Amino acid sequence: MIDIPTWPRREHYAKFGSFRYLHFSMCPPVDPTALRPAVKERGVPLGAAILYVITRTANEIPEFPCRIRGDSVVEHEVVHPSLTVLIEGDLFAFALVDCCEDSRLFADRVAERLARAREEPTLADEAGRDDLLFMTAIPWVSFTSFSHPMPTLPADSIPRFAWGKAGEQADLVKMPLSVQGHHALVDGTHVGCYYERVDDYLRDPGAFLGGA
Repeated sequence: MIDIPTWPRREHYAKFGSFRYLHFSMCPPVDPTALRPAVKERGVPLGAAILYVITRTANEIPEFPCRIRGDSVVEHEVVHPSLTVLIEGDLFAFALVDCCEDSRLFADRVAERLARAREEPTLADEAGRDDLLFMTAIPWVSFTSFSHPMPTLPADSIPRFAWGKAGEQADLVKMPLSVQGHHALVDGTHVGCYYERVDDYLRDPGAFLGGA
């Protein structure tokens, strides 16, 4: 539990917490060029590796695991990805994956949860749980902005992420990655640090994938 009266963000929390629409988003491209051959060599699915980078980075930026609960703010030790899964009929379901530091174990968990979501699709969330990161992949489209639907009464404080189709731009491969956060908890500085760390991971994927 964060002690709000002594919290350095207390004024920002008070100001932006009173807004009706509380989230802001950014959507710069990131470069997955080095990730593709690295995951192919190691037999790790590209989608799982991207999900791992997005999740691990969110857990490393202190503001992203914070959540508003009524008049209180809590900071989780670990937050976990809840992602959309395409199912029959051009619909989607949700799949919650338990986060872990081991990228190969994480990839196995992703595969298991995706399979279960396709067999037993659901849009139900676990009641009262907010140690989550909401995520979706739109692999058919390269976009420059993205806005997630979300409740406003009250607004939840769970960050949201979306990534799309990678394409070549001036001899570089670029993939859109949208990050949406609650402005009472997260500022542009924190999102900027998030993208810097994502870039570091994508530039040197062997650092977290391990040996082939």
